[in-house]
Amino acid sequence: MGSKSFLGELEQIALMAVRRLGRDAYGAAIRDEIEGWTGRSLSVSAIYVTLMRLEKKGHVRSWLADPTPVRGGKAKRYFEILPAGVEALQRARATMDQIWADLDTGTEAKVQ
Repeated sequence: MGSKSFLGELEQIALMAVRRLGRDAYGAAIRDEIEGWTGRSLSVSAIYVTLMRLEKKGHVRSWLADPTPVRGGKAKRYFEILPAGVEALQRARATMDQIWADLDTGTEAKVQ
């Protein structure tokens, strides 16, 4: 997808959660962050589907940490927001800000 691709609401919120969590951004933590912000209860699989889509778009990258006995030998997949993800969030915010400003003034939005 091109760099001008639009982000859905959950994609935006997931990117913001990854950005806020920093080095602690993994599936369950991201889900908890989103639930705390929105009150929406989402499955970890719904979060992973969104994060994988964001990774395909080049907005995040992921990696597997070393397996731990606490998790029964399973590894956590961590996520990091990339510069393209930050830019996509900034574009999404600018677009929504412009639309709201146009609504407030009664003019038509010029979404690019």
